[in-house]
Amino acid sequence: MSTPTLQAPGHAPAPRRGDGRVSGGLLDPGQLVRSLPDALRKLNPATLWRNPVMFVVEIGAAFTTVLAVAGPSFFAWATVVWLWLTVLFANLAEAVAEGRGKAQAATLRAAKRDTVARRVTGWRPGAEVSGWDTVGASELGQGDVVVVEAGEIIPGDGDVVEGIASVDESAITGESAPVIRESGGDRSAVTGGTRVLSDRIVVRITQRPGESFIDRMIALVEGADRQKTPNEIALNILLAALTVVFLVATATMQPLAIYSRSVNPGVPDSLALTADGVSGIVLVALLVCLIPTTIGALLSAIGIAGMDRLVQRNVLAMSGRAVEAAGDVSTLLLDKTGTITLGNRQAAEFVPAPGVSAEELAAAAQLSSLADETPEGRSIVVHAKQAYGLREREPGELAHAEWAPFTAQTRMSGVGVDGRQVRKGAATAVMKWVRDHGGHPTDEVGAIVDAISGSGGTPLVVGEVVGVAPGQDGGPDGPVGTAGKARVLGVIHLKDVVKQGMRERFAEMRRMGIRTVMITGDNPLTARAIADEAGVDDFLAEATPEDKLALIRKEQQGGRLVAMTGDGTNDAPALAQADVGVAMNTGTSAAKEAGNMVDLDSNPTKLIEIVEIGKQLLITRGALTTFSIANDIAKYFAIIPAMFAVVYPGLDALNVMRLASPQSAILSAVVFNAIVIVALIPLALRGVRYRPSNASRLLSRNLCLYGLGGVVVPFVGIKLIDLLIQFLPGMV
Repeated sequence: MSTPTLQAPGHAPAPRRGDGRVSGGLLDPGQLVRSLPDALRKLNPATLWRNPVMFVVEIGAAFTTVLAVAGPSFFAWATVVWLWLTVLFANLAEAVAEGRGKAQAATLRAAKRDTVARRVTGWRPGAEVSGWDTVGASELGQGDVVVVEAGEIIPGDGDVVEGIASVDESAITGESAPVIRESGGDRSAVTGGTRVLSDRIVVRITQRPGESFIDRMIALVEGADRQKTPNEIALNILLAALTVVFLVATATMQPLAIYSRSVNPGVPDSLALTADGVSGIVLVALLVCLIPTTIGALLSAIGIAGMDRLVQRNVLAMSGRAVEAAGDVSTLLLDKTGTITLGNRQAAEFVPAPGVSAEELAAAAQLSSLADETPEGRSIVVHAKQAYGLREREPGELAHAEWAPFTAQTRMSGVGVDGRQVRKGAATAVMKWVRDHGGHPTDEVGAIVDAISGSGGTPLVVGEVVGVAPGQDGGPDGPVGTAGKARVLGVIHLKDVVKQGMRERFAEMRRMGIRTVMITGDNPLTARAIADEAGVDDFLAEATPEDKLALIRKEQQGGRLVAMTGDGTNDAPALAQADVGVAMNTGTSAAKEAGNMVDLDSNPTKLIEIVEIGKQLLITRGALTTFSIANDIAKYFAIIPAMFAVVYPGLDALNVMRLASPQSAILSAVVFNAIVIVALIPLALRGVRYRPSNASRLLSRNLCLYGLGGVVVPFVGIKLIDLLIQFLPGMV
């Protein structure tokens, strides 16, 4: 029997493209113009030295500027301009990425207001708030207690220690629906800058001055607190080493050129080669074209854009390392309730007892649930309507009905109307009720109950007593006597409904080499049934916080990176231990402090997309690094023949692009080297297309696309540029 899957209410799916790409926001051309002033400011050597590759380019640009002033020519000044543009375009890539974050920070600043707080003096739990002093929110310290009433702004991050209130958090989450915050439990955390809509709460401030949640969000999305990740640092070291290698290789060109010129005295001088060797401008142009300027220019923008893609989905990453770790995750721990299932049990099937029709059972189940406002009760009414076409009735339509509410003692609920009593509830309770009224439940009903329990569902038995004379029923739950006929009508199958598309998402995870583990407090039998239906790889049943922590440590000891979600104080140790710990914004302050990401939408399912964004970040960085190194090959074929073909005519065979002249060949390579940075900014910000697949297939695809593309594209680009600039003065 197939089980229905429903979309989680209140959680719109995160944006995903039809082609499987994790969407990342488009580049507004206006951002290039708006980011230009920041790019110019980044030309300051005190700022640029942090990027070794581009710092070398800037030094080269400054050196060639001096040479161009000393020996001016169109070729020299054109080369100088494009070398400076190379540095500027690299700064522009980073400035555009940071500019997107600054736009989001401006929105956050709008939520951060100069709020006046009422600081309570001498507050004690349970004691009435008798006095307070008025202070600015910035003067509040950790541990201060404030009182906030309806219509007021919460002055700082903290935990509700008294009261319950409806809070508008739209300034932080963008969600207009208010949320309930109350003392105790996992819904006690409040965020500064949000507004209390009703009632009154007492809040204990947990933040230090200037370190509120909004302050940290602003700093992170602006990039002010962005620290380079270990992988980014390692790649920077590699790029710096390659730069040194190419610097030494370029320097050795000069003695070779002087010697070659001396043994060929009849060769005329050119702008590229004279008796004194290769000109300084050409040497710098060669160095800039050979070092990995493309990835050096885009590396920082790729990291910032990765965090930006999370912010677009209302996820705040506390560090770039967390985003990177998400891309390397190999084990996902997912809570069953709210993540894999809808969180509320839903009516899936009506199983009638022998001699009872399904329609009769459905009508009785609906009737007994009309006054049941629980999610389970509402789902019974809806299922009867959808599956059997029964009109949904309101309790008010049954004017003479006597409703029997659910209690912990009776463990059942129902209605008495027109001489008929109907009850639904726990199997043992309803069957005892039927026996007490003279009925005899059949063994088949017990078998149905056992089968539903064995499949991981929850059975609710429906029973009735009919033919009761008025006044003889003794009330909704009183004795009926012998006038009635009691019987069991059948069983309602309640089950945790797996969210729509979860099985497919877990299949994607499996193709990516990620193991999924469902965490639940259910018994092993129920847990296995839900795990099989959802398609997870493993499950942990009857899980305690200690069990979660032990499982994470066990996975990490095997060399795997672990991601998990949590919202309660009891989840804090596991969130802190996990490599990627995503805390829900509705959770406690302890959980948010322990995790390295916070989901402002409090949607646990988003963990899967966070992993995909992390993988996209790593793939983008690897693909553009491959492209950057591969496109050096075409520059060899452009510049080396241009420098030495006059003294070694055989090198002209390397001029496969048939470039017009040595000057146009060198300038074309420099121009392409600068333009390709601007051309790749949208890809760096949006991210390389990512489809769930295993690592070897992704590597093969990216090597073919970006490795081979990095070889072919420069040949085409340099040749097209040469066809244009060969007509400029001094190019032939």
